[in-house]
Amino acid sequence: MANVYEVLKEMGVQLPEPPAKGGVYTPVMEFGDKFLYCSGCGCAIGDENYLGKVGADLTLDEGRAAAKNCMLNLLSILDAKTGDLNKIKRFVKVLAFVNSADDFVQQPQVVNGGSEFLRDLFGEEKGLPARSAIGVNTLPGGIACEIECLVELE
Repeated sequence: MANVYEVLKEMGVQLPEPPAKGGVYTPVMEFGDKFLYCSGCGCAIGDENYLGKVGADLTLDEGRAAAKNCMLNLLSILDAKTGDLNKIKRFVKVLAFVNSADDFVQQPQVVNGGSEFLRDLFGEEKGLPARSAIGVNTLPGGIACEIECLVELE
């Protein structure tokens, strides 16, 4: 597998600064010898944010972009914790919450925006974890998407 940072560069993507915590919690928790559990990350990166309900205030494509931003924020906190994203053996589980209009039922397609990014960055074996995509009535600050993950290290 290629160096993750080289692939990011080829994609024209730069890791953002790790997002500020939104409460009293640990952004990344180690357990066992090789596992990291990441608290949920929202979709704000710098001045770019996606606010509102997908299917009402935001389009499916905007929801997909929000999910990709969530993944970038997760990668930034993993990078800060591990010092090297190449230490990731695989993404084990992703749990995604989509701020959804009452009649919106395309949560899996929204979260595909983040899953496709992980797949393209890490490859199918490492970057396609088990996943849940859940529609919710609201999220903190009115954000469109929040995603948490579990990773296994080499």
